[in-house]
Amino acid sequence: MTESISGAAVLEVSGLHRTYGSVHAVDDVSFTLAAGGSLGIVGESGSGKTTTARIIVGLERADAGQVLLHGRDRTGHLRGKARRLARAREIQLVFQDPYLSLDPRTRVGAVLRETLRLHFPDTDHPRRITELLDQVGLGTRAADALPRQLSGGQRQRVAIARALAVEPAVLVLDEAVAALDVSVQAQILNLLADIREQTGVGYLFITHDLGVVRCVTDAVIVMRHGRIVESGPTACVLAEPEHPYTRLLLESVPRPGWDPHGIAAARRAL
Repeated sequence: MTESISGAAVLEVSGLHRTYGSVHAVDDVSFTLAAGGSLGIVGESGSGKTTTARIIVGLERADAGQVLLHGRDRTGHLRGKARRLARAREIQLVFQDPYLSLDPRTRVGAVLRETLRLHFPDTDHPRRITELLDQVGLGTRAADALPRQLSGGQRQRVAIARALAVEPAVLVLDEAVAALDVSVQAQILNLLADIREQTGVGYLFITHDLGVVRCVTDAVIVMRHGRIVESGPTACVLAEPEHPYTRLLLESVPRPGWDPHGIAAARRAL
């Protein structure tokens, strides 16, 4: 099943398969993302959404299928450090918990400086570090902070700045606001919307949260047991879901009169 998003495609995923023994973690997944677009991949734990993201980033290899960025194949092995670095720059991943991906002994400025030194050795690093910290809403004083001295929201801003430092075409956000409280989530989502408008970077949101999808994506695909069961423009899918599983996800969002026991029974019946 393929989800096409209008506009020139920056990312094209076709026929991805990944199995672990008898488990089909990713089963014939295909979609496209337009340059500067924002696509949500939604599903519960075990739906295959994170495995799909890891294949796209290059952390896992697919058993079959293809990932194209600007029409170039990313699924093959690259020889040479320069080529591997160039491919790593193209798609960046922002994790759910930035504390685990930041060295607790390294100050924020040094984190960004090392990233810039690796990918852009001839750049004016101090000026670029200042630009990145301003871009994510952190002042220059944050450059001297250690990760433990920052709040969860501030650490996620650092993780976003580090990803943006390499000027990627696509940013993959794997449950990137799930660990934050609601007010901080809103701030980060607003920040990401502003960054997309300013830079034209494409977003791939991996999430179980339909509220996130509603706020920041143009289109959405819904995954269950490794397969895409529904796809389309976000507003249409959320307003008039066609697949029973999508309707179940919407009904699972807590609201007055919400009954988790009834939802669990409905999920077992699918």
